[in-house]
Amino acid sequence: MTSLPPSELKERLRGEMFARRDGLDKAFRQDAAQRIASQTLEFSDLQNVTPVGGYWPIRSELDPRPLMEALLDRGQDVALSQILHPHLSWRLWQPGDVLVKGGFGVREPGPDAPEVFPKALLVPLVAFDRRGGRIGYGKGHFDRAIAALEEQHPVLTIGLAYAVQEIDEVPVEPHDRLLDVIITEAELIRTKSA
Repeated sequence: MTSLPPSELKERLRGEMFARRDGLDKAFRQDAAQRIASQTLEFSDLQNVTPVGGYWPIRSELDPRPLMEALLDRGQDVALSQILHPHLSWRLWQPGDVLVKGGFGVREPGPDAPEVFPKALLVPLVAFDRRGGRIGYGKGHFDRAIAALEEQHPVLTIGLAYAVQEIDEVPVEPHDRLLDVIITEAELIRTKSA
């Protein structure tokens, strides 16, 4: 399997990891989201960072909404991603805001929500390794978004995942951006630059 090109290996791993993530019990997922929210709130590097870019969960992704609401409660601005393929834009969000159906079925703020440029990103993923490598959905939206934001200012990247999404090594391609930190229900993993 390692003789495959990185893009093909990622696609094979993506299928395996979707099955692993999809198999998690709903009650476990809810509990994991709460535990990850608590760990992330205690993470000192995120304490005074604003705005924080988040995402609306799809499929069996880890649900960041408890965390995003807690960040708002402590005074940090939160923005949701808006897909403007092939890029992402970030729009301020509050619970109760009307969301529209965007690309890939993702719920996102409308174009009238104020655009911001996050200094930290909560990043969804399908698989990760301890170097900060991640496999996403294969469209490169978050890699491009991180690269674009880094042209303006440093960006703290925080992958949110279930512990079962860890693999030994993510095949990394030149366009891939490694994450600074990955937070699971079991631990906080500092990676390449954290």
